[in-house]
Amino acid sequence: MHKKLTACTTALIAAVTFAATPAHAEGRLEKIKSTGEIAIGHRDTSIPFSYLDDKQNPIGYSLDICMGVIEALKKKLDMPEIKVKYVPVTSSTRIPLVANGTVDLNCGSSTNTIERQAQVAFAPTTFITATRFLALKSSKVEKLDDFKGKTIVSTAGTSNIRWATGANNEQKLGMNIISTKDHAEAMLTVENGRALAFFMDDILLAGLVATSRNPDAWMISKDAYTIEPYAIMQPKDDPEFKKVVDDAIIAMMKDGTIEKLYAKWFESPIPPKNVTLNWPMTEQLKRTLQNPSDSADPEHYK
Repeated sequence: MHKKLTACTTALIAAVTFAATPAHAEGRLEKIKSTGEIAIGHRDTSIPFSYLDDKQNPIGYSLDICMGVIEALKKKLDMPEIKVKYVPVTSSTRIPLVANGTVDLNCGSSTNTIERQAQVAFAPTTFITATRFLALKSSKVEKLDDFKGKTIVSTAGTSNIRWATGANNEQKLGMNIISTKDHAEAMLTVENGRALAFFMDDILLAGLVATSRNPDAWMISKDAYTIEPYAIMQPKDDPEFKKVVDDAIIAMMKDGTIEKLYAKWFESPIPPKNVTLNWPMTEQLKRTLQNPSDSADPEHYK
């Protein structure tokens, strides 16, 4: 009797578990092959990685890298064409949209972190930046201590706002931290006096300043507070898809494509205003391109 009950119970549990689990979790390669389409996540104002030009078309360094990945996917899947579906994302929505299958590749300005790897995966690092702050020169701020009891801003869903919150608590700075939906709104918050500074990745701050109405009015802090390795975000637990994506990006590193794209987006005039960021490639990134890695550990890039 006991044996029969145990067997029945085991069978019931197995049946319930099986019912709750898809018989076959479709990988992204199969999905792309069957639909003929890939969903690319892009940003609106992450200059020069992923932003909209004057015709509202997504462009940027990360998007060019993703176009190279799509060419590799065509070869892998023996498909002459793959339709690209562009999906606008924010700092807060990008991870959920990749995790739930809405977006296949997020081609923006995403930092690879250990915490995020619990939900999504990352390709090899293609840029290295650092958290700094942007402020009006007239505010006369230079260091973190200058913000004691003051209001600062950062973009919701970023590693920067998480760092700022931690630093505020650990150092008892008493800062009021407000969040915004996107980077442009955060910069406007400083410009209109609602916040003293905007904490964000330095290269994104440089892009915002370069395309602003009055670049000379702004300053970016000398002090850097974190190391942020950027990478293309992709689905977790899809090793076949990740291999194609990673191999394509590594091939672009090895054949000089990434260096050419870097020169195009960071050292040359870029749309829509034809400004030049004049942001030379760092030694950290040069080493990373020679030795590709998808590590989330900031120490790896020092």
